[in-house]
Amino acid sequence: MKIGKKVNIILILVFVSGILISGVALSQVLEQKAKSEISSNAQDLMHMVNSIRKYTNTQVEPILEPRFDTEERFISQAIPSYSVREVFEIFRYDKKYSNFLYKDATLNPVNLRDKADVFETKIVNNFKKSSNLKSINGFRNISGENLFYIARPFKIEDESCLRCHSTPEKAPRSQIATYGRKNGFGWKLNEIVATQIIYVPAQEIFNNVSRSFYLVIGVLSSIFASIAIAMNIFLKKIILRRLKNIAKVAEKVSIGDMEAKFEKQDKDEIGALAESFNRMRYSLEIAVNMLNQRIR
Repeated sequence: MKIGKKVNIILILVFVSGILISGVALSQVLEQKAKSEISSNAQDLMHMVNSIRKYTNTQVEPILEPRFDTEERFISQAIPSYSVREVFEIFRYDKKYSNFLYKDATLNPVNLRDKADVFETKIVNNFKKSSNLKSINGFRNISGENLFYIARPFKIEDESCLRCHSTPEKAPRSQIATYGRKNGFGWKLNEIVATQIIYVPAQEIFNNVSRSFYLVIGVLSSIFASIAIAMNIFLKKIILRRLKNIAKVAEKVSIGDMEAKFEKQDKDEIGALAESFNRMRYSLEIAVNMLNQRIR
């Protein structure tokens, strides 16, 4: 195998190894960055909905609550969960956020719109089993779309909530008239009854990560190709061509052409090799002359 081929094989092996190692490391870094970005978006939205919940609970509900027993229809706007859901739906009018979802996923809700599905029920039960668990996050596919979710436990910490959720007898008449007596009762103080869960689209962010990954790999491949071309040019012009010239002169000398000489060489390793061949040629020429004189 020729030197040039050997060098190219070594370069390819180094490149492939470098690409594999850097590719794995880069993939992990970009994936972690994407997850961090998605999680940050979800956290910001969670803070927003909790701000709405607090505002409704402290400023809207106290004003409207006295009307619960006088109105024929329940005033849902006074309930924090209802306010949060409605505001979030308005937020989703913007196409940029149309695939974002928020839900107070409840095991036994008054409004069946808040009913936890099988996936969300498991999350609520996990919170109920582990009281120290403050948050759960991960990925879920909904209608063919990959969504990142972050969930927090929803615990009954205010006794005022039990007025609407302890027993049908204690609930406002307007609530019973609107939602009936079957759902949303039997809640207890300090009990986890639901999970606040936000779904954030993740596919586009991961698509951006993939594009960045392939862009970096492409740049690395271009750099390698440039280095390989430069190395081959250097090898061919600076090393292999000079070695071939030395080999030609050595071959001429080996068949008796003592007039063959090396071209002027640079003062490097190959130049030193050429000088050594020159000295060997001179020594061989002297030895041949002495031998011829003895024969005569």
